[in-house]
Amino acid sequence: AHTNGWIAMIQHYFVSAWVPPRDVEYQYFTKRANNGLNIIGMYSHPVVVPPGGSETTGALFYAGPKNQYRLAEIAEHLDLTIDYGWLWMLAQPLYALLYFFATGELHVFGKVFDVFGGFNNWGVAIIMLTVVVKLLFFRLSAPSYRSMANMRRVQPKLLAIRDRYKTDKQAQSKAMMELYQKEKINPLGGCLPILIQMPVFIALYWALMESVELRHAPFALWIKDLSVMDPYFILPLLMGATMFFQQKMNPAPPDPMQAKVMQWMPVIFTFFFLWFPAGLVIYWVSNNVLSIAQQWVITRQIEHAAANSN
Repeated sequence: AHTNGWIAMIQHYFVSAWVPPRDVEYQYFTKRANNGLNIIGMYSHPVVVPPGGSETTGALFYAGPKNQYRLAEIAEHLDLTIDYGWLWMLAQPLYALLYFFATGELHVFGKVFDVFGGFNNWGVAIIMLTVVVKLLFFRLSAPSYRSMANMRRVQPKLLAIRDRYKTDKQAQSKAMMELYQKEKINPLGGCLPILIQMPVFIALYWALMESVELRHAPFALWIKDLSVMDPYFILPLLMGATMFFQQKMNPAPPDPMQAKVMQWMPVIFTFFFLWFPAGLVIYWVSNNVLSIAQQWVITRQIEHAAANSN
């Protein structure tokens, strides 16, 4: 038997929950009926009603949207019906920040702080969240952008090595590694910005997918619902354009096959993002724009330093 339990059925953005009285022990069960359906239920200890007496019992029934903070008030752990996936530890604070930027309310350990009026726009809240995440990862991602800028600087030398050792791949790889060591360049450093933000991207994906507040929430112009895909595919195309522009800022891989694969990456990502929720694409576009700005500044600094040293 358990106390403070509940039974719930989920329909994406909505939940139907049967919540018995608190601090009363109930036995919960599931069983499979003969018709193949699953039955869930609960029962309490037997109640003895004396002759002529009466006994009253009841339960709370909730049917409504999966609002995290509202569900937490109704029953203990009822907010767990909102499934943020295996990265829930990241998704929870991301949702709290989104809610804060949209409404101005900051929820911390069950306490509510009314900080400001909020932007009253979940699209703007997503952009603000992107700025915060970018600032948090700024120092961590900066070395990677410096590595890419240095790779661009030594690109002519890499091409010269490739032409010099066309028929000897082993000597070519050795010469490239020696150049990397001499210039203090990490050839894999350019992959880190994407790898660093992938857990945040996945967590935000689940936060947006599970947030009923985004349902029918408009952003601007043609975006009337952040929980569904862009009806005109403008945002995914813009995302692909920012990926393409960012790719052009980076040096092409020395390997022709790898370079060809990288050229197709913006097209592949654009295709997949066609069906993603508009809110998620807004995050990715905003993140790309901020990454381009950061990379542009770092590249100019390195080029300026190299010009002065010469």
